[in-house]
Amino acid sequence: MTMSETAADQRLYFRQLLSGVDFARGDPMARQMVNFVYLIGDRATGEAVIVDPAYAVQDLLSVVEADGMRLSGVLATHYHPDHVGGEMAGWGVEGIAALLEKVQVPVHLQKEEVPWVERTTGVGQSNLVGHDSGDVVRVGSVEVELIHTPGHTPGSQCFLVDGRLVAGDTLFLEGCGRTDLPGADPVAMYDSLNGRLARVSDDAVLYPGHWYSADPSQSMGATRATNYVFRPHSVQEWMSLFGGR
Repeated sequence: MTMSETAADQRLYFRQLLSGVDFARGDPMARQMVNFVYLIGDRATGEAVIVDPAYAVQDLLSVVEADGMRLSGVLATHYHPDHVGGEMAGWGVEGIAALLEKVQVPVHLQKEEVPWVERTTGVGQSNLVGHDSGDVVRVGSVEVELIHTPGHTPGSQCFLVDGRLVAGDTLFLEGCGRTDLPGADPVAMYDSLNGRLARVSDDAVLYPGHWYSADPSQSMGATRATNYVFRPHSVQEWMSLFGGR
């Protein structure tokens, strides 16, 4: 490792927080859903963004503040209430609407997801920034690449930062996001996993949107070798196995 790589590692602020454990401890839905929220930032400038803030936004803001960081934005993987807030199974989930009442920051989405987030959260377009795949959000000197990965929802996206892939519900260590919900598309999911994410190195570390496996993260190489969603080698094989899920 070179001196510059060491400095970059020390500069990156990256935390994985588990709902119902690290925050929202008294919320039974948070404990049940085992969502991960991520904090990404630049320690030198003190800027940070939150990925998928839900359940207890003040808890998350308090973590950012305790770490000596300042919130400069939100990155949202997709519109589902357990990631951005809204009503889920009759349960009101706090999310970006509550966060924006406390601090005014941009919420970064793929363009395709903007109307879905508006309907789910009630947050207007003036607070939502629609992006194209490949756009980069800069947090201080830290660059976060936005990768459009439709399938679970029309505008699902992953975030690639310094050898880490924050994947939301596109890809878990075991399995992938459901493709039988409103806006889902199983063919698009196959393309996202095998096409759009193909350039992500095997050495990159996968950080999923939920803790659905024994480990909270692992390399993309290990995921590709063991995750059953990578077994089909054609769209036809994929649809025969997962087309109805």
